[in-house]
Amino acid sequence: QVQLVESGGGLVQPGGSLRLSCAASGNILRINVMGWYRQAPGKERELVASIINNGKLNYEDSVKGRFTISRDYAKNTVYLQMNSLKPEDTAVYYCNADIFAYGGTEYNDYWGQGTQVTVSS
Repeated sequence: QVQLVESGGGLVQPGGSLRLSCAASGNILRINVMGWYRQAPGKERELVASIINNGKLNYEDSVKGRFTISRDYAKNTVYLQMNSLKPEDTAVYYCNADIFAYGGTEYNDYWGQGTQVTVSS
C-alpha cells in the first residue's frame, strides 16, 4: 500500500507565502518523478512543478521565479515553496509521484488527496 499525504494549504493574502509538503509512504522501492498539480475552478488539472530523481526541475511558466520545488530523498517527501502568491494561484493542489512498489513490475502514478490553496484579500 502506497499513500501520499499532503499538508500546508490554507488561506493567504496576495503577495503572501505558503509551503506545501507531500510525504510518500508504504511499500516503496523507489520514486522517479515527484510533482505538484493544481486544479482551479472551471479549469483542468495542470502541472505546476516537477522534480526528477536526477534533480532536474520543471516549472509552469506562470510560477517561474515565485515557486520552488524541492525533495528530501531520505524522507520520500516533496515540497512546494510558494511565494508572491496571486489570486490566480487559487486551486486545489495535488501531489503526484511516479513510484515503483516492492513486488511490482513497473512504475505507477500515485496522487495525494489534495490541499486547498486560496489567495484572497
